[in-house]
Amino acid sequence: MENTKHVSKAVISRLPRYYRMLRRLAEEKVKRISSKDLAAQMGLTASQIRQDLSCFGGFGQQGYGYNVDKLIVELECIFGVASSQRAVLLGAGNLGRALLRNFDFSFCGVRPIAAFDTEEDLVGRTFRGIPVCALYELELICGREHPDIAVLCVPGDQVQALAARLVRCGVRGIWNFSSVSLREDDLGVPVENVHFSDSLMRLCYHMKEAGAPQE
Repeated sequence: MENTKHVSKAVISRLPRYYRMLRRLAEEKVKRISSKDLAAQMGLTASQIRQDLSCFGGFGQQGYGYNVDKLIVELECIFGVASSQRAVLLGAGNLGRALLRNFDFSFCGVRPIAAFDTEEDLVGRTFRGIPVCALYELELICGREHPDIAVLCVPGDQVQALAARLVRCGVRGIWNFSSVSLREDDLGVPVENVHFSDSLMRLCYHMKEAGAPQE
């Protein structure tokens, strides 16, 4: 694989879309697909897809296109999800429980191993087989289980201290759903801040730009 140090954020942001589409094609028993056909299904251009994938190596063959199963494997290697990443979730409130119950972590090569909370009525319960542990057990369990990723579903006033605590426990990446954004420069590990309001506001903007419905 070629050096990916200078791959743009725009390219990286499109890769999960390629992965989702390829997984769907694999489920439909599609064995190969051209960049033109892939672009048509995704609303992109064939040249854009070729340029994006060329940042990581040559995966297609002229006159043949892309081998769907092989490209899925290559993308899993690029994402680093070819081997399962272990995750802990902090905050087993409504959002945290919804993620544990409904989100397919395995699609991303991630396996939750424990959740943590301070609420006594939650500690000791399990959600889809994931136990909720007391927050004071965080260091003990992380020292034993060595999680790679932390999922934060905690109030904004707690997130900075908990993130720093998790990094000291050896967590190598943080998926942050709190209202306060975390900075990779401050923590020294990759961070992905998820703000549902941003997505909803973008939708509202595009609706406004599209204009009011015709009477």
